[in-house]
Amino acid sequence: MTPELRSLKATIEDALSHHLPVNSDIAQTLIDAMRYASLSGGKRIRPLLVCATCTGVGGALEDALAPACAVEFMHAYSLLHDDLPAMDNDELRHGLPSGHIKFGEANAILAGDALHTLAFETLAKAPSSRNDVRLTAVQLLAEATGWQGMAGGQCFDLAAENKKLSMSQLQSLHAAKTGALIKASIQIGSLFGNPKLDAETYVLLTEFATRLGLAFQVVDDILDITQTTEVLGKPAGSDNKSRKSTFPSLLGVEQARGYARDLLAEAIPMLERTGQKHEMLQELAQQVIDREF
Repeated sequence: MTPELRSLKATIEDALSHHLPVNSDIAQTLIDAMRYASLSGGKRIRPLLVCATCTGVGGALEDALAPACAVEFMHAYSLLHDDLPAMDNDELRHGLPSGHIKFGEANAILAGDALHTLAFETLAKAPSSRNDVRLTAVQLLAEATGWQGMAGGQCFDLAAENKKLSMSQLQSLHAAKTGALIKASIQIGSLFGNPKLDAETYVLLTEFATRLGLAFQVVDDILDITQTTEVLGKPAGSDNKSRKSTFPSLLGVEQARGYARDLLAEAIPMLERTGQKHEMLQELAQQVIDREF
């Protein structure tokens, strides 16, 4: 990660802590679980994408931080619920006990619920923006994470266990489960950066984001079988254990790596046509492909 991105990530960490509640007279365990899920590590790819897109189209970083936090709270909620025994039943996240191991299953569910609603509250109250921008951003986040996006993708993923999916089915699954929130991160960043962004640039950023989201999942699938639990910070080999279709299982590891590189090769020219004011989005896209966890 470049020094500029490291600095931006540190700023995001501070903003996340600021937007999270600290104390509660009635539910301190809930607050502790929310902060644990949100602040105990992570790549912060999604909030970095929000901020890099906002500033890349000419916006101010301070305008990007609240929507960036909203997106990351939504991501943290999804991980809390994904790890539950009823879902993926994973006991490790970011190298630490999963939320339901640390706080109990009921509190993990409640913390996920609370982070879900906090995401929309944070976005709706985002400073330095117009009401129509906030409303559109709320709509984008809802669509990305609801029945047609992340939640629908998780349902598809659970139903697909012990089944062999086709390439098109696997692409559709992960366009919803993983890709939709990545795409929304870039769309929301562009809205807060320039509410009057021309339609062509918005479409190019969306197409870039769509390919990036799919490439992210391809690399995730590869790392699940090529890295250790210690490196990943979560159980390695969980896809094979659940007998899920993955890109490496369909293509082989090397061909899957080539597919991720091909997606990036398609995405970067689209990004270059948008006339970004810096190269942070391109650097983040490369980081998605080159990462080791």
